[in-house]
Amino acid sequence: MAENLLKAEGIYKSFVGVQALKNVTFEIKPGEIHCLAGENGSGKSTLIKIISGVYAPDSGSMEFAGKKYEKITPIEAIKSGIQVIYQDFSVFPNLTVMENLAFNSELADRRKFVNWKRMRKIATEAIAKIDFKVDLDALVGSLTVAEKQMIAISRALMFNTKLIIMDEPTTALTKKEVGNLFNIILKLKERGIAILFVSHKLNEVFEISDFFTILRSGELVASGNTADLDAKKFSYFMTGREFTAKRFEAKNISSEPILETKNIGIEGSFQDVSFDLHKGEIIGITGLLDSGRTELALSLFGILPIDTGSFKINGKQVKITNPQTAVAHKIGYLPEDRLSEGLFLNQSIADNIIISEIDRLTVFAGVLDTKKRTDEIARWVKELSIATPNPENACQTLSGGNQQRIVLAKWLALNLDILVLNGPTVGVDIGSKHDIHEILQNLANEGLALIIISDDLPEVLENCSRILVMKAGRVVSDLDAAKADEQMILSYMM
Repeated sequence: MAENLLKAEGIYKSFVGVQALKNVTFEIKPGEIHCLAGENGSGKSTLIKIISGVYAPDSGSMEFAGKKYEKITPIEAIKSGIQVIYQDFSVFPNLTVMENLAFNSELADRRKFVNWKRMRKIATEAIAKIDFKVDLDALVGSLTVAEKQMIAISRALMFNTKLIIMDEPTTALTKKEVGNLFNIILKLKERGIAILFVSHKLNEVFEISDFFTILRSGELVASGNTADLDAKKFSYFMTGREFTAKRFEAKNISSEPILETKNIGIEGSFQDVSFDLHKGEIIGITGLLDSGRTELALSLFGILPIDTGSFKINGKQVKITNPQTAVAHKIGYLPEDRLSEGLFLNQSIADNIIISEIDRLTVFAGVLDTKKRTDEIARWVKELSIATPNPENACQTLSGGNQQRIVLAKWLALNLDILVLNGPTVGVDIGSKHDIHEILQNLANEGLALIIISDDLPEVLENCSRILVMKAGRVVSDLDAAKADEQMILSYMM
């Protein structure tokens, strides 16, 4: 049995009276892929920052590569072989690939003058380590998320790296890109590099990791061999709750469709898409990134108006040319990126909830009816179980799952007939994901018509009555969700 590369023992850390970590012990061996899991607020980020020297523990110790530390500085961590790749990858979008890769070496060597030939050589050697093909003169801001991640990995490997910590590395990646990332991780493992893979995605934990550690409320609740773990145990360790997986059974589907699309299309995006949507129904639309699924979602809300085809709502032909006309026809849209498109993060939770109905809550001359505002906020905080000590706190103080509930509340306050959800549980933890699914199923059974756009196949199978599979801009299959499985859907997608 190989000796530990890293052992953190009896780690405690608190912030202004909040116990972030309590007596946490963690270890990882060379060449091991270890998943660190836990819901938002479980202590994962704090533990990562202690390992990488950003925070000093209140008590406890850490041993890395045979050297013991009471605390370690970020520079010592890097020199020892610890690298962290955060979700934003810490790249400079206005610089070239070459500059992003080579500047750290130039700075570390205290060079006073730029030698472009030397920098190109450094960058070329860096990308060769993972066989990454990219234009070294391309601006990083013009690259895909997956390419930016490859740059971050290439850069991490330039410094005699022994441990790479990847913080939620698959959040913005497609299924194909996740597969490419996992192939690189396995090659790093073969070279003896340890990977600490931070994730709350159950399927990824089982697919890539050898061992796991799960934190909950700052405490270690389970660790061991991933082969001894199953989905039920994983969910319980993460949340302290037991979930019963059940597929959606529509109980209240209207006889006539609320929405009919006939041969709709946008040149270069999708074409000839036809389907009916009934009240009480949840339709899933899935496909790979370039399948046209996102563009279809945007067309239903008027953000990308259709070039061809037609819409009918309640049997009457309508034109949906912008979001205002969509809202006028009682259609709402929950965007894929709630942070930049769905919320005002610096504003209060309360203001984010009522923003869509602010006219109704205004008495005169722009003055809000304080009682109506308070009642409406209290209603949605209660109905959607938004976890907040004070709705006047900034929206950015909440976890991803609670932020998503606020986006839902904003739309549900308008008494919609149709709600389109693009990636409804992207970036939320297991407990919140389960709760959001339950909310959506209840809304459908109360008569709302829903469309879920997602490449999370378990999500569409569990929550939809029908699944439209898209490929190359066309619907290639219309499946009964009760009779479908992941393999069947993938066969159409691929």
